[in-house]
Amino acid sequence: MKSESNSSLFERFLHSQAAGSIVLIIAALTAIIWANTPWAKLYHDLSHLDIGVVFAGKTYRMGLAHWVKDGLMTLFFFVVGLEIKREVLLGELSSFRKATLPVMAAVGGCILPAVIYFSLNRTGQAANGWGIPMATDIAFALGILAILGDLVPVGLKVFLTALAIVDDLIAVLVIAIFYTSEISINALITATIFLGLFFLAVRLNARRPILYLFPAIGVWASLMFSGVHATVAGILIALLVPVKSTIEPEIFFNNIWGQIKYLHETGPLTRESLASDPRQWNAIEQIYLTTEDMIPPGIYLEKHFHAPQAFIILPLFALFAAGVTFNAEIINAFPDSVSLGIIFGLVFGKPIGIMLFSFLTVAAGLADLPTGVKWQHLFGASLLAGIGFTMSIFISELAFSDSAMIDEAKIGIFIASFVAGICGFITLKMTLRGKKG
Repeated sequence: MKSESNSSLFERFLHSQAAGSIVLIIAALTAIIWANTPWAKLYHDLSHLDIGVVFAGKTYRMGLAHWVKDGLMTLFFFVVGLEIKREVLLGELSSFRKATLPVMAAVGGCILPAVIYFSLNRTGQAANGWGIPMATDIAFALGILAILGDLVPVGLKVFLTALAIVDDLIAVLVIAIFYTSEISINALITATIFLGLFFLAVRLNARRPILYLFPAIGVWASLMFSGVHATVAGILIALLVPVKSTIEPEIFFNNIWGQIKYLHETGPLTRESLASDPRQWNAIEQIYLTTEDMIPPGIYLEKHFHAPQAFIILPLFALFAAGVTFNAEIINAFPDSVSLGIIFGLVFGKPIGIMLFSFLTVAAGLADLPTGVKWQHLFGASLLAGIGFTMSIFISELAFSDSAMIDEAKIGIFIASFVAGICGFITLKMTLRGKKG
């Protein structure tokens, strides 16, 4: 029963990522085309449209694109945080032997691309971009696996998913530690207080959403002024959300059966009696609350936030982040050391790092290849891990302040992600050919 439930959860996760990748592609293409048409000014004006809130007599304003990148993307990181916690406690990262291979593969797939990029960009602002080729876009990578269908071993899907989730965790740590401005201690203290209030609401099993929403917004707003990127708030909050039921199954059954028995004793239950008899009302309410306690909050939130983040938040991010205008300056400057560092890092550094660390891990006897997975399959998956896109674009906007350098980085990300995706697909198509028969 447990394995079926876990399998169902994984399949839902896989399908939502695969479907979301199609919408993401459409949004990115729309942005690129729009930014290179006669309506490009409208695109840039919309991106910089000021939207503000008034609080305590002060007005806080940001452009629409910044609200998406610093606000809505916090929900994306919240879902990432829930995925990480679920995998660590219940999934493929829940035991040392299960976690070792994807964790080590992810580490190798992050270190080598960063080293390759830094070897080509050792000085100046360009050196800040070393974190760009470290990331894997889980939606696109799993989307390509989905195209291959049943030919792909389940073990390979699980490996790539776990690798990408660990990759996301590393990217979040890199953003929090290295891509921050001056740190405001007072703002961090305020964020910690709000985080404590959120934790208290979780521990007390508070029923009112406002008791969670208020401190969550407080954490986000405090981090906005702290120097740590505000989207880290999503990860911190997610790690406090339980991914297991808050009550034991025995308590659940005892409460439910007790209330049902009580309802039988109070007389016939009808819609009319429920409205007039407080005893029946209280019994039904207790059944409702007990059932609510049995549903794991983290799993529930992850399930219901996947659709908004896959089909609204990430496409909006792509729409406002992928719009590179290909003017003469950009075209003449390409390729430069930034774009080459990203391309070489994602296309070559990712698969080499993943394969090297995977081989060393298996050779050391710390882990085994997943069931049904061969080294050539792992190589195909490692190529797909070179699809950076969402997280790479996100980090590029944190790494650079010069708009031309950001555009160069994005072009490098587009090319690298396209090449990695095509090479990974062809490799897997060839190595998995005839497997089903």
